[in-house]
Amino acid sequence: MSIAKAERSWGRFVYTHAMHDPSVHARHAAQPSRALRFDRLEWAGAFGDLGTLIPFVVAYISVANVDPLGMVFTFGVCMLASGLYYRTPFPVQPMKAIGAAAATQTQLGISAATLSAAGLITGVIWLVLGLSGAARRAGRLLDRPVAVGIVLGLGIGFMLEGTRLMATTWLLSAVALLTALLLIQSRRFPVMFLLLAGGVSYQLAFTPDLLDQLSVMQPHFQVPTLAWTQIGWNDLWVAAIVLSLPQVPLTLGNAVIAITEENNRLFPDHKVDEKKVSVSTGLMNLFSSVLGGVPMCHGAGGMAGHVRFGARTGGAPVILGVLLILLALFFSGSIAALLAIFPHAILGVILFLTGAQLALGSCDFGKSKDDRFASIVTAALAIYNVGIAFIAGMAVCWLLKRELIKL
Repeated sequence: MSIAKAERSWGRFVYTHAMHDPSVHARHAAQPSRALRFDRLEWAGAFGDLGTLIPFVVAYISVANVDPLGMVFTFGVCMLASGLYYRTPFPVQPMKAIGAAAATQTQLGISAATLSAAGLITGVIWLVLGLSGAARRAGRLLDRPVAVGIVLGLGIGFMLEGTRLMATTWLLSAVALLTALLLIQSRRFPVMFLLLAGGVSYQLAFTPDLLDQLSVMQPHFQVPTLAWTQIGWNDLWVAAIVLSLPQVPLTLGNAVIAITEENNRLFPDHKVDEKKVSVSTGLMNLFSSVLGGVPMCHGAGGMAGHVRFGARTGGAPVILGVLLILLALFFSGSIAALLAIFPHAILGVILFLTGAQLALGSCDFGKSKDDRFASIVTAALAIYNVGIAFIAGMAVCWLLKRELIKL
C-alpha cells in the first residue's frame, strides 16, 4: 500500500471513531445556527431509515389494507415538520409493536379504522404524558446505565434484523455490505446512492414484472380523506388494549428516552428533552389518525440511520418528507410497486449499518462493574423488548445500589 493510500485509510479510521466521541461531536456541531442543509450528504442520509420504514409500510398495505395515500402523506408531513422544528436529523418511524401486532394478529380483525383509533389513543396518551411532565420525570429517574443499555440493545437488534433481511439474497448482500464498508466515509459520492442504484437495478433485472407495472404509472392527484368518521367503539377497544397500551413502554424507552439521549450526544448544541419529544409524538399521532395514517414515533435507530449515511441537519427528514408527500399526492396507486423495487437484501444492509452506528455510539459503559452489568442486562433484554428491558434495568440498578446484588 502506498503512503498516500495508507494516510487516506488512517484518516477514514480516525474519522469513523471520532464520530463516536462526544467531545468531537460537540466541536463538529458547535455552529452559530442549526441551518438546514440540502447537499448530497443530506440527500444520502435522508434514505438512511428506509430499512425500517419500507417493511412496515408494505405490511400495513398488504395485511391491514391501509390506504397508502393517507399513510404515506402523514409520514411525509410529520417528517417535514420534524426536520423544520428540531433542525437535526430527527426521524419519524412506524411504531414497532403496533406494526407487528397489526401484521400478525389478523384474527382480531385489525383494520385501517382500528389503526386510526390507535393513533388517536396514542396521541392523547403522549400529549398527556408530555404536558403533565410525566415523561420528563421518567427520563430524569432513568439511571444512565439503563439508557446506555437500551440504545446498545436497539442497535444490536437492528443488526440482527438487518442480517435476517440480508439472508434473503446473500450474494447481493455481501457485495453491498462490502461496498458500503469500503466507501461509507466518502463525501465525494455517498455510498447510499450506490446501494439504492445497485439494488434497484438488481430487482428490475430479476423481476421483470415490476418494470411492466412501473411503465404504466401515471400521476393522478388525490388528497387524503377523513378517517375518524370510520372509527367504531370496537375499534377503540381493540386499539387501546391490543395496540396502544402495550406500545407505551417501548415508545418511552426507544422513542422518548433513547432518542433524547442520542440527539443530545450527537448534537449537544441543539438539545431536546423528554417533554418536547413526547408532545411532538402526541401531536403527530393525532394528525396521522385524522387522515388515515398509522401510529408513529421518533426512534433512536432512525436518527442513527440518517447520521450513518451523511445527514447532519434537519434537511434529511425534510427531503424524505417532501418526497413522500409528492409520492402520496400523485402516485398513491403505485406506492406498493414503487416500494417493491428495493430488495430486502439492500434494506438489510442499510438496517445493519444503522444498528452498528447506534450500538457503537452507546459504548460508554461507565467505570464501575455495577454500571457495566446493568447496561449489559438491559441491552440483552432490549434486543427483544425495550419495555421489559426498561423495567428490568431499573430493577437491577435499584438492587445494586442497595447492595442486594453483589458482583
